[in-house]
Amino acid sequence: MRILIGAFAATLLVSSAALAGQTEGLIKKVDKDTLTLTLDDGKAYKLNAETDLDALKPGMDIVIAYDETNGENVVTDMQLPDGD
Repeated sequence: MRILIGAFAATLLVSSAALAGQTEGLIKKVDKDTLTLTLDDGKAYKLNAETDLDALKPGMDIVIAYDETNGENVVTDMQLPDGD
C-alpha cells in the first residue's frame, strides 16, 4: 500500500508542476476592473489584488511566472524592467 500512495503522490506533484508556466512579452493592456494583464500575444493573466497596477504600463517588457487555476493563468511572480 505504501508504494501505491507514494506513486500517487508523485503523480500529483508531476501533474501540478505541468500546470505552471513562464512567459515574457510586452504589456498590451492592464484592466484594473478585472485585475487582468494582457500581453502582446493576446494571452491574459490574472493579477493578485495586492499588485501595484500603477507600475504596469502598456509597452513594458515583463517576465511572468504563472499557474493555471480553474482555466485562468494566475500570476505567481513577475519581473519588471530595471529602469536603467
